[in-house]
Order: sequence, then structure tokens, then C-alpha cells
Amino acid sequence: MDASGLIGELEAMASEAERVKYRRYFPDDDSAPFIGVRMGAVFDLAKTALELPVRELELLLEEPTHEVRALACSIMGRSAAQPGVDDTRRTELYELYLRRHDRIDQWDLVDLAARDVIGAHLLERDRPPLDLLAASGFWPERRTALVATFAFLRRGQPDDAFTLAERLALDDAPFVQRAVGWVLRAAGDLDEARLVALVERHAATMPRIALRAAIEHLPKTERMRLLAIR
Repeated sequence: MDASGLIGELEAMASEAERVKYRRYFPDDDSAPFIGVRMGAVFDLAKTALELPVRELELLLEEPTHEVRALACSIMGRSAAQPGVDDTRRTELYELYLRRHDRIDQWDLVDLAARDVIGAHLLERDRPPLDLLAASGFWPERRTALVATFAFLRRGQPDDAFTLAERLALDDAPFVQRAVGWVLRAAGDLDEARLVALVERHAATMPRIALRAAIEHLPKTERMRLLAIR
């Protein structure tokens, strides 16, 4: 299977009814055309192409169609997460993701691959690349930095999650705000005291959507106390 064959399979599954449904999730975005393929079908197709060469994945990423790029990101994430995946493949996927982040430009595309392609690659490596992503003027790169830390959280390592979430606590991009909240909530499950201390420092100014998500797992009385700081 190559990129053109996969695109043909997606096009054969497209429907106008499904295309219309996507506007619920991307109501204000006309930059990514949809052809109308259910994400479940996209993911099933991705499972059949986990060994797709990087050059073919890059061709998929270059396509304007959202479902085609979602297919590429799903393949990348699933391929990187395969048991026994070798380091050469993982490195190739990591380098492709960063090189073509211009095409990974929507929240769902980031979420399909950032944890397993970026985060998992950095588990045993130095993590300055996340600092560079967090400093980017391109909001999907900042979201990638946050979502990647879920790989560390699964290993019981919350430090990077807390550090990056605090750094981006006042970010004005809505999809970064949501990621800040989710990352803090998950990190707080590992270290509740550290979460509470961080929220106390920023509750007065951090976006409400991030604040509410961050404290969702805390006891009700503690949530009310922290919300009152605003």
C-alpha cells in the first residue's frame, strides 16, 4: 500500500452526510477541507498500514484533506506505539513529525501522534525539544509539547508536565488552554499537592477552561476554594 492507494480507499468511503457532521467540531475552520469519512474508518485503515514508509507518510501529510492527514497521524502514532518497534523507525517518525509540523496543524492531528511519536521518543533522551515547541508561535506546536508529556505521565514522571503546563498556563490559544488543563489534571493524579500549589499561583489569571479541567479530580471543597481565588 502506498499513499495514493490509501487516499483512494478514503475517497471511496466518503459521504456528504459525514462531511457535514465535521462542521460541528470545526465550525470556524475553513482551512482544512473534509471529504466525509468517519474517524473510526480512518483508524481502521491506519491499522492496515503501520509499516508505511516515511516518504509515503509525508505524501499523506502534504494533502489538504483533513481525513488524509488524520490517517497519516494515526499511522504514525500507532506505528510508534507498536510493541517492539525499533529505534530507527521511532526516530524516523519523530523527525517526520517535527519536520512537517506545518501540516499537523489541528488539535486532533496533534492528539493522534504527539504522545507516542514525540513523547515516547524522548522518554530516555534529553527533553529540550519540548522547550522549543513550547516557545513556538505556532499554537499546534505548543499543544504538542503538552500532549507529549502524557508519555512521561504514564511512567509516573510528572515533572515535565508540571513545568510545561505552568509555562503555558496563561496561553491565549483555546486549544492550548484545554491541553494545559488536561495535562495538569493527569499530573495532579500523581502529585496532588504540587497541582494545588501550582493552581494557587495562577488561578487568578489562568483561563477558566484550563482551571476547571485542571482541578476536576480534586475534592469538591478544594475545587470551590481554588475557583474562588479568581
